[in-house]
Amino acid sequence: MEQLGRMSVEDFKIAPKKPIVVVMDHIRSMHNVGSVFRTADAFLINGICLCGITPQPPHRDIHKTALGATDSVDWVYYEQTTDAVLDLKKQGYIVFAIEQTEGSIALNDVDKNGSPIAFVFGNEVDGVSEEVIAICDGVIEIPQWGMKHSLNISVAAAVVLWEFVR
Repeated sequence: MEQLGRMSVEDFKIAPKKPIVVVMDHIRSMHNVGSVFRTADAFLINGICLCGITPQPPHRDIHKTALGATDSVDWVYYEQTTDAVLDLKKQGYIVFAIEQTEGSIALNDVDKNGSPIAFVFGNEVDGVSEEVIAICDGVIEIPQWGMKHSLNISVAAAVVLWEFVR
């Protein structure tokens, strides 16, 4: 790690973060949760909100894909995703659901003005709940041209976070 110039957990904790938060709305898979933690660490974002049935660290299946990122990335648990969204809005975050809906904005067309921003990623089967979408500031869709028109949540999170930190 030293040869790669990687920071320690202690250095990560005090490093300036990108003003981005990920909200996980009822994610089922511990491997998806761990992968999002790892991506959040890679891009030095503010933190993660785990909501509803989303599993919480510590757990060996989360650790398997997080590879220690649960120690570096700040996270908080909310029983209701709506509470997480409302708290983030009170803190000045613009909150977007990542979902395919009528009237969504293509990821490449979103104004990246540097405001604190939060992204809500939904359940692997049901997506972001309608109740949560209703209180978000907007909906972002990742353009896709293949047959499936869906991405695994951990892949979607990586694509969206990269677009906003690059």
